[in-house]
Amino acid sequence: MTNKLKPSRIALAIGTTLSLCAAHAAEVGFLDGTTATLQARNYYFSRDFSDIVGPNQQSKAQEWAQGFILDVRSGYTEGTVGFGVDVLGQLGFKLDSGVSRVNTGLLPTGSDGNAADDFGRIGAALKARLSKTELKIGELTPNLPVLTFSDIRLLPPTYQGASLVSQEIDGLTVLAGQFRSASVLNEAGDGKMRAKLGHVPQLGGYAETDRFNYAGADYAFNDKRTSAGIWYAQLKDIYNQRFYNFKHSEPVGDWVFGANLGFYDSEEDGERMLGEIDNQALFSLLSAKRGGHTFSVGYQAMFGDDAFPRVFNNVSPLGNEVPTYEFAGADERSWQLRHDFDFSAVGIPGLVTTLRYLRGNNVDTSSGFEGKEWERDLDLGYTFQSGVLKNLAVRVRNVTARSNYRSDIDENRLIFNYTWQLL
Repeated sequence: MTNKLKPSRIALAIGTTLSLCAAHAAEVGFLDGTTATLQARNYYFSRDFSDIVGPNQQSKAQEWAQGFILDVRSGYTEGTVGFGVDVLGQLGFKLDSGVSRVNTGLLPTGSDGNAADDFGRIGAALKARLSKTELKIGELTPNLPVLTFSDIRLLPPTYQGASLVSQEIDGLTVLAGQFRSASVLNEAGDGKMRAKLGHVPQLGGYAETDRFNYAGADYAFNDKRTSAGIWYAQLKDIYNQRFYNFKHSEPVGDWVFGANLGFYDSEEDGERMLGEIDNQALFSLLSAKRGGHTFSVGYQAMFGDDAFPRVFNNVSPLGNEVPTYEFAGADERSWQLRHDFDFSAVGIPGLVTTLRYLRGNNVDTSSGFEGKEWERDLDLGYTFQSGVLKNLAVRVRNVTARSNYRSDIDENRLIFNYTWQLL
């Protein structure tokens, strides 16, 4: 599915697009409302599969890459209906890889087994605004409960289609759309969308479709401390899904207590390209914040005959989905304990930590035994507050994950992000 674009072609396309934007600058509001950022992202990813042995199985995925993300968003032309354009350009370069260490998700892997030296893509979306309703058509980066924006590697994935967002009623956001193709996070081209059940991608051509439809509404009230949402999604001829969500935040003295409750109900759709699908997913995440501390506990349960379905290779807002394991196997039950600390509370702004521990069991492995797994994550992040490195964000992640039915994983990530505000 890779359709690699040369850096020179990407640069030319970006320049041409910016020139077109400038040509419309005389229109009131089009240029005044324009923003442009350029993000440089340096990403090292290492994942050891400690229980895989043998000459024909890859025991490590380890790569290092440099990425650039240009995000240009115009304002709107004057008039009852305003028009504009958004441009997203992405470019990645290989810094280190090897034929025995590929498939980290940072870089495309060619038919020869080697990672590409570079890859990139550029896309644009036309947009129109009437009152508080906005329509976009083209290259999009949706962030929805039924299709969550998974910016978890070098470059984020994108989708090609149309989206509508309306906020005509105070507190109520109504959304709908259709996507016809997708560009996954380590590919340059676009193609049909595929499904993933639990941790297993469905990669065969029989599991591809060119329609993802969705509609949903979120309503915030109680001074926006409470919200409720209802959603519907359809990965045509593979699965359809309903999602119900409730969130609440309650200050009590020096504490702020929070609750995030959600329920997914999924089944096969249309031509049933993956056969019957039966999954219901319930999650709850409760939190308590005081000063720089946030303590959280989560519970998640899968019901039905199958693992949780989603569009490959996106993450989901399930309460216990974390960087390495999803805890979304068929019939799985899982718990999470989490602690976040913002060191600005003790005079060190920019420094944050996250520590998580999760344990799951009761997984239906279809192999005659109960699946079990656990994961421990440690994240350390720092954003420089002054000096020549001001606004440079550094994040270190260390993961240990163990299971009796899937690969054990030891993982390390080192990520540098710096964003220039061009306009």
